[in-house]
Amino acid sequence: MTTTGEEHARALTGPWWWARWRSALLDGSLAALSAMECAAEGVPFARDAGIPASVGIVFGLIAGSVLLVRRKWPLAVVLVSIAITPAEMGFLMGVVGLYTLAACELPRRVIGSLASMSLLGTAIVTFVRVRQDMARGDLTLGDWFVPFAAAATALGLTAPPVLLGLYVGARRRLMESLRERADSLERELQLLAERAEERAEWARNEERTRIAREMHDVVAHRVSLMVVHAAALQAVARKDPEKAVRNAALVGDMGRQALTELREMLGVLRAGEGVERRAAAVPLAAVGEAAAEAASRAAAAEAGAAEGPCLSELEELVGQSAAAGMVVDLSVEGEVRSYAAEIEQTAYRVVQEALTNVHKHAAGAKTRVRLAHRVSEIAMQVENGPPPELASASAAGLPSGGNGLVGMRERVVALGGVFVSGPTDAGGFRVSAVIPAV
Repeated sequence: MTTTGEEHARALTGPWWWARWRSALLDGSLAALSAMECAAEGVPFARDAGIPASVGIVFGLIAGSVLLVRRKWPLAVVLVSIAITPAEMGFLMGVVGLYTLAACELPRRVIGSLASMSLLGTAIVTFVRVRQDMARGDLTLGDWFVPFAAAATALGLTAPPVLLGLYVGARRRLMESLRERADSLERELQLLAERAEERAEWARNEERTRIAREMHDVVAHRVSLMVVHAAALQAVARKDPEKAVRNAALVGDMGRQALTELREMLGVLRAGEGVERRAAAVPLAAVGEAAAEAASRAAAAEAGAAEGPCLSELEELVGQSAAAGMVVDLSVEGEVRSYAAEIEQTAYRVVQEALTNVHKHAAGAKTRVRLAHRVSEIAMQVENGPPPELASASAAGLPSGGNGLVGMRERVVALGGVFVSGPTDAGGFRVSAVIPAV
């Protein structure tokens, strides 16, 4: 797992300026070694300088312990190491200080300047010491060895820690950049997951609304016709048995049609649930699960639209209303052609719901259904006249939820169409809709 920025911040539990306790322990150990080294080297320095040895030891201890603050003040450590270079002490402090300086977030020119000063100081001190040794006879090599020893010693004590520090610093910055990028990607994934969940919730709400409209269209129209036929059956049962038998057969046909449409709709819903179960069986991330859920619901919606009614069944729909006692006239204008499944289904449902409202609120009223096929659109209009008084009284027994016009408007507007409804001057009611055909 990738350590995020928050986890990295929680890991900073060390004392003072140290990020971790082990870093403080490491610096303390290095400072102790450096202090002991400088104290040991302070004895010959004090002898050469003509001062007491204890002074040289104390001076070495103080100078070497400066390495303790290398992480907080690397510049001070390097400057102290350069300052005590003529005393031939602080070699460990110089190496560790240069490494820390090169690894920290300082400009390259500052690092280069201090590294050059340390290189020059080490070369000069080594040159002088080797020449003194050769003058005393301790070394019997040629004169070429003096500059060679000075250059090799200076480079050996300066170049490796500086190069290693630059590498470690670059790697550290790279890791921090990758950590920040991981944090950014994690936040983006969280936002994408939230947005995907919102889209999935929106898709679920749209699917519920679509199912509610379909259920309303199927049940309301068929049941309204069944209620009308049942009322007619009750009225003529004793007077005209043959007509009563025909009305009873019509009621049975309406009920079977309603059950068939409900089974088809439930089949589509079960198919959509199967798609969702298969999508949930795949180990996806949160974003993928939400997208799969939305896709499955969209597929179910498309399947439901493809299996819905079409305009070729419009004459049968009008015939059913006529059989229920409605005086209804159907007129078709323009060249008849086929449209997309959702367009034909929406046009059919608009006419169906308008006829259902006539059965509910204006039973017995003369109704006219007009369907116009135009170049780039299809228009439909259902208009009824004022209902007879007796018929209005009989229609009062049909319940109404008030969602028919709302559902029609939602269907038409969803396809980019226009829907208008309202009473006419003659006391009737008119429903008009225009749907783009492309």
